[in-house]
Amino acid sequence: MAKRQGILAVDQGTTSSRAIVFALDGSEVSRAREPFFQHYPQSGWVEHDARDLWRTTVDVCNSALADAEAVGTEVIALGLTNQRETTVVWDRATGEPIHHAIVWQDRRTAETCAGLRAAGHGAAVTARTGLLLDPYFSATKIAWLLDHVPGARERAEAGALAFGTVDSWLIWCLTDGAVHATDATNAARTLLFDIHAQDWSDELLALFGVPRAMLPEVCDSADDFGSVAPGRLERSLPIRGVAGDQHAAMVGQGCFEAGTIKSTYGTGCFALLHTGEEPTASDHGLLTTMAYRLEGRPAYALEGAIFSAGSTVQWLRDGLGIIEEAAETEELAGSIESTGGVHLVPAFTGMGAPWWDPHARGALLGLTRATGPAELARAALESVCFQTHDLARAMAGDAGREPCELRVDGGMVVNDWFLQRLADLVGIEVLRPAVVETTALGAAYLAGLGHGIWRSPAEVVAYWQLDTRFSPGLGADERAPLIAGWHDAVGRIVTQ
Repeated sequence: MAKRQGILAVDQGTTSSRAIVFALDGSEVSRAREPFFQHYPQSGWVEHDARDLWRTTVDVCNSALADAEAVGTEVIALGLTNQRETTVVWDRATGEPIHHAIVWQDRRTAETCAGLRAAGHGAAVTARTGLLLDPYFSATKIAWLLDHVPGARERAEAGALAFGTVDSWLIWCLTDGAVHATDATNAARTLLFDIHAQDWSDELLALFGVPRAMLPEVCDSADDFGSVAPGRLERSLPIRGVAGDQHAAMVGQGCFEAGTIKSTYGTGCFALLHTGEEPTASDHGLLTTMAYRLEGRPAYALEGAIFSAGSTVQWLRDGLGIIEEAAETEELAGSIESTGGVHLVPAFTGMGAPWWDPHARGALLGLTRATGPAELARAALESVCFQTHDLARAMAGDAGREPCELRVDGGMVVNDWFLQRLADLVGIEVLRPAVVETTALGAAYLAGLGHGIWRSPAEVVAYWQLDTRFSPGLGADERAPLIAGWHDAVGRIVTQ
């Protein structure tokens, strides 16, 4: 009897590494997850030990592979998705990182970005990359490493150092240094990639002081990224799909048509609106970015980034200690009719779209003696809903039409109260799919496309299935004062 075939999806995230084996019909066969340590050397600084990212990836891959094979599944390819913008620089000869990875949340280069904006470079950077001059992206992180690690700039200019976002780092490790590559979605998050020319920009490299010799080759999202070298995992596999986590989620959600929107609720929240084969410039504080690139043809998206979503709930648990598990917020939030005027603005590492203020810091407003754990839990969940509302309004302004539905995924979407409140406050239908691990699923689909299992995105779309539809329960007149209260709270902490 022939074995069932499957694809190993590696999802290397901000707080944990995960591996999931999917059967070719999109059903889950096995999974493994392992958290790793977060480093906070100074206020606003966030780092990872890149060796932890590799070690935990090996552990979860081997575990998921073993479990899949134990139930008769033959894994035939590997897809990879990753936290974006996080910056790793390593020695080409030894494979050792020269410093901790600087995480996408890190704000240490805020003043550098402000200086570049003051010097008048903002418009040119945005025109080429679709992005803003913000410490969120990779370019100023690379420059910081080259300028602060002794001898790094000289070694980089001599070709001795390699840069990569986390996908490149893991591909290098998986192939034992044989492949130094990235895909177009990850390249597009560096501030160094011209999304129109689909190549690294010499002008941007000069502006940020990044030697071209450090950079990986840019491939399609479904492509040949080499094979796992003997001894790196328990078995060798062809690596055939790579995309940044938010772009992989678009694929997993079947968002291949212009006008479709997905929003992923993990550590942060990232909403992407597919805009078609031509990039759309934003006038409302959104980013123009890649959706994916297949067979050399780019597809584009508008993106809104919220820096704190699941991490806000994590703060309730680990920082305040008012819950033991994230799931408790559902019952707490639903136990009261309102927050009593309490607003939590979770600007722990600045505010993302559409505000873009790296200096903003979080605030709890409207506290009274009656405020307790239920009010704080509800305010935390509502803060994510309010921020999503702001992204949806910005997308409607840029696209010239109102969104009709929002496909959601990520760890937070198991919370029914949160999704109903999301529909209420955003004012559109919210759709939760049958498979909520759509980031990993998208990586698997890309690997399947790259490996020839599926011939076109249309075959992938057919697998998407609805689990639950949440319809708005508030009218516009009920929603308006709630949104006004949120905007008043944000206005108290945003400085630009």
